[in-house]
Amino acid sequence: MTEIFARTFERTLDRLVADAKPGDSIEAWTFDDRKSREEAEQALKQTGVTARIRSAYKPLLSFFLEEADLNGVESIDIRYPVHAAAPENRFRLEAYPLAGLVSPARITFLARSDDAMFYEVTLRRNGKRETHLVFAPNRVHQDAVGETNLSPTGWLKRAGEAGDRLETDYEMLFDAAVSAIAGHAWGAEEPYFEELNIHVNHPAADEPLPLGDEVVSLREALHEDFYFSLLEYFQKKSGRPLGDRGLKPGQIVPEIVKSTGEISVRIATRGLETGFLDGADQDLDTAREPIATREIAAVLDSIGGEAFEARARSGRVLSARYVRGTDLPVMISGGQHPNETTGIVGALRAATILKAREGAHFTVSPLENPDGYAIHQRLRRDNPRHMHHAARYTALGDDLEYRTAENAGSHLNEKEIRLAAQTLSGAELHINLHGYPSHEWTRPLSGYVPRGFGMWTLPKGFFLIMRHHPNFEGHAEALLDRVTRHLGKIPGLLAYNDRQIALYEIHAGETGFRIINGFPCLSSVDDRHTVPMTLITEYPDETIYGEAFIAGHTAQMETVLSAYEAWQDIGAEQVS
Repeated sequence: MTEIFARTFERTLDRLVADAKPGDSIEAWTFDDRKSREEAEQALKQTGVTARIRSAYKPLLSFFLEEADLNGVESIDIRYPVHAAAPENRFRLEAYPLAGLVSPARITFLARSDDAMFYEVTLRRNGKRETHLVFAPNRVHQDAVGETNLSPTGWLKRAGEAGDRLETDYEMLFDAAVSAIAGHAWGAEEPYFEELNIHVNHPAADEPLPLGDEVVSLREALHEDFYFSLLEYFQKKSGRPLGDRGLKPGQIVPEIVKSTGEISVRIATRGLETGFLDGADQDLDTAREPIATREIAAVLDSIGGEAFEARARSGRVLSARYVRGTDLPVMISGGQHPNETTGIVGALRAATILKAREGAHFTVSPLENPDGYAIHQRLRRDNPRHMHHAARYTALGDDLEYRTAENAGSHLNEKEIRLAAQTLSGAELHINLHGYPSHEWTRPLSGYVPRGFGMWTLPKGFFLIMRHHPNFEGHAEALLDRVTRHLGKIPGLLAYNDRQIALYEIHAGETGFRIINGFPCLSSVDDRHTVPMTLITEYPDETIYGEAFIAGHTAQMETVLSAYEAWQDIGAEQVS
């Protein structure tokens, strides 16, 4: 291990208490959990200081959780700012999931014509109106890649003053760490390291919300901002455009651990590990959390067929099976992004059922990114309910789907499994099982909305994406119709979609998807894939457990089974 940077930061709340003088009256906005802010207020009160310390992160939501009285409120109007340096719906997104928390009151969001940083909240009850102004401190700044952002920031007001920006410990830690990495001599060739580890101790507790899997988590938000900001830095360093998924910097791993008060960061390069941190075995059909890799191997053995494999950068093995039959062949895969865990179980459950079908003809590679899965196992030990996008890409740091024989150089690695599956089977349909965040995804210190992933920032139900070659459009439409009709018969799934879509549209606007038999769908011509038809599932599964996890991998399994069955008819038309 080679240490690059280490620093401890004074806690902003401690500094506020130390600096205050008896008789002062202050308002502050910091990146701290509710309990910590309330404790600081009490400490200030004991020294003769009147203080109100609010959250700089999601201030409107915090206002409703901590200050607003909703008893008897019939309707809520929220006029939100629109700023040139942010998406139009930025401040509606920042209020998420408020619309799902204020029932039975009706809520309406209205854009203001000015960019002053406050929400105007009107509550109506018993024929009367109450108006509250909720300050949302933000700053316009440039980030490490030169992009202009409007980002939440700390703020301090004293009695009778407008106040000024307060650079908080949360912001200082992030900026110092990114600057240290940007200033390091990384060399000129990708990958630049094996693992770049950013270990942060931070005391903020997560605050679960009484709605689905939603939670207010400053530590999760910090993980996301570190991971994607550093990807962007290395994209710029390599001369690639922002968002390039072919970048291979190495494995970037922010580990944001809850402390009892310490705020610190330690950055180091480390060698890759080769093992797994498997938990207990589970019954596959009722697995309530991500399954052990040894169980994946055991299920593949039970499926039988012809074994084939590839190796990840670390040396970990990707195992797959080819079951040869008389049906039209289908490729089934999961775990391309291994923090999307329901697809791994769904692929295995479907393959287990298909193997008993007369004439079954398929490949199954349930875990295409074992290095990412090992990182997910590691990160879940500290924060089991965080989405952990550091586990999304491979140990090379790229999205394996964007790796090709032409651009891989000496690092084809995991991608060999798909190329082998297509060569063995000759399949013209690939069912690629994915997921996405089951709760809000933010980057609070880099503009709030995840750059390049705006459509994924809020959950919007189980949806499907079809990518197809130009002469397969009719087959794509027929397959989407057949599969969504089947999924609509799963008890509770359509109602689940309806609830998430309704909340999404209030806070984000239209989904931009076509609704086919109750399911959002995207279908487009895309010849980037060598397989003519690729059906991608997207289940909101990052961080779900228990019955929600079972529902997720059941939906994934049913998608595979219905698509396989439908393809035997639809694909036959193409063959004929």
